[in-house]
Amino acid sequence: MDPAAGFRIVRAIAAAYGRLLRGLAVIAGIMMAAIVVMIVFDVTVRNLGFQPPPHTLALTEYGLLYITMLSAPWLVRTRGHVYIEMVTAAVPPRVRAIMAKIVYAICLATSVVLFLYSAEVTLINYQRQVMDIRSFDMPRWVLFASMPVGFLLMGIEFGRYLFGRATMYTGEAGIHE
Repeated sequence: MDPAAGFRIVRAIAAAYGRLLRGLAVIAGIMMAAIVVMIVFDVTVRNLGFQPPPHTLALTEYGLLYITMLSAPWLVRTRGHVYIEMVTAAVPPRVRAIMAKIVYAICLATSVVLFLYSAEVTLINYQRQVMDIRSFDMPRWVLFASMPVGFLLMGIEFGRYLFGRATMYTGEAGIHE
């Protein structure tokens, strides 16, 4: 294969992967908006003296997990999470780079362990056909399914920092959001 063609394929895969992360973050945002609407509707109906929908609490709890797991990889990629640079800002750039690589390796290892564990839990719940019984019955594996996806994608993102040139750290002291 021609090297230029290989490069184009890699760029196309990277672009598709970036669109996947953005798409998952958009889905998480839509879910967040839906939860807000459900809660406002639930409280309004309750305050007007009517019976609110029975599924609001369960759907909110499920949605919060999905929002977290679907948006986390995009937040890692865009440095959208909260992090504190007190120590890294006080050390020379070379030491900061080494410290960053250590942090990325720990984050990657943690993501891989959590991916494996959550994938196992999801698979066991699927095989055993365990149901989550609340205001409606739902297969428990559906609840856990977002976790291996999120942890796998976070692992990929931390791997990109570990093996790539990008860094999460600015070298400026403070709390970044």
